[in-house]
Amino acid sequence: MTRTRHILLVAAAATAVGVFLVTVPTFREFFDLGVYRGAVRHWLVGGGELYDYLYQGTEYGFTYPPFAALVLSPLALTSWPVAIAFSVALNAACVALLLRWYVLPILRRPLWMPIALVFLAVLVFEPARDTFSFGQVNLALLVLVCSDLRRTQWRGIGIGLAAAIKLTPAVFIGYLILTRQYRAAAIASGTAAGATALAFLVAPDTSRRFWTEALWDTDRVGNLAYVSNQSLRGVVARLDISSIWWLLAVAAILVVWWLGVRSLDDDPTGFAMTGIVACLISPVTWVHHLVWLLPALFLLAARASRRGLVALAAVYVLLSSSVVWLWWAGADGFLAVIGSNTYVWISIGLLLALQAPGRATDPWRRRAPSIRRVPTT
Repeated sequence: MTRTRHILLVAAAATAVGVFLVTVPTFREFFDLGVYRGAVRHWLVGGGELYDYLYQGTEYGFTYPPFAALVLSPLALTSWPVAIAFSVALNAACVALLLRWYVLPILRRPLWMPIALVFLAVLVFEPARDTFSFGQVNLALLVLVCSDLRRTQWRGIGIGLAAAIKLTPAVFIGYLILTRQYRAAAIASGTAAGATALAFLVAPDTSRRFWTEALWDTDRVGNLAYVSNQSLRGVVARLDISSIWWLLAVAAILVVWWLGVRSLDDDPTGFAMTGIVACLISPVTWVHHLVWLLPALFLLAARASRRGLVALAAVYVLLSSSVVWLWWAGADGFLAVIGSNTYVWISIGLLLALQAPGRATDPWRRRAPSIRRVPTT
């Protein structure tokens, strides 16, 4: 196929994806970006309390730690179109970085057309397209965490910053400790603590309110049984059974993770497994949080046989289909239990699949030695 045909193919695919993204019924109108911008304007410009703000008369307000508000504070000075443009550009740059780290090493040589097509495929992937259309920070946090796959003396800073912005990435500190990467764990913990302390110095009352009140108010994050909550806690809430089953399920997942991590010899797989575990054990994992599954999909694609690639393609289609929303009004009956929790079952399957031995010719191992596990001392 000539270069002209390559360009036409990518242009046609980009047009189709663009039309799909702006017309798909689940386009989110940059709702979360509006929450971020409105909250920091209310706090920094209007002089109000950060955690009292509710977006446009809804029940949704700012739920992240005060350090996140400091990071997002430039939004208080931007117009709405500029905020949208910045959010889209940032998320696109994050996708490009992920492809540079995960997909480029799989190719025998840099080929722009496969990279462009995978980029477009990521945009269609429901968690990613929701991150774009909500104006969310998930992809940025994923990039921060994955930046710590690099061998540097300051390894851990990315994880620490991500954990200070949003608490869920703190599970990666547990991974570092479990794999005896104590220096990186200390740097990550110190970075998170330092960022949190900075927020206390800048906004002591706001910080005190978050850590003593807002953090523990589960009503702030929404209905746990809502179908978008694709975590183990969401499954238990939709089944309307005792929360003790959630704790037992979390314990089982942590055991599987612990056994899997102890048998690994590379950090990319360990990080991918930990991202999945973070989604499963968190009380709330909205669909857009599932961008943490992307590393697992990339790694499994690198190792898969032809039959395995077909199976992964089916998984990708399901994760891009919005199938769980068929049960948005309720999840009664056996079929609903399966369908409304589809992404949870897929997450568990990916966690188990990552623990299977990779092929000896795994291109990730062969072509990306700079992001293997750092030897312990």
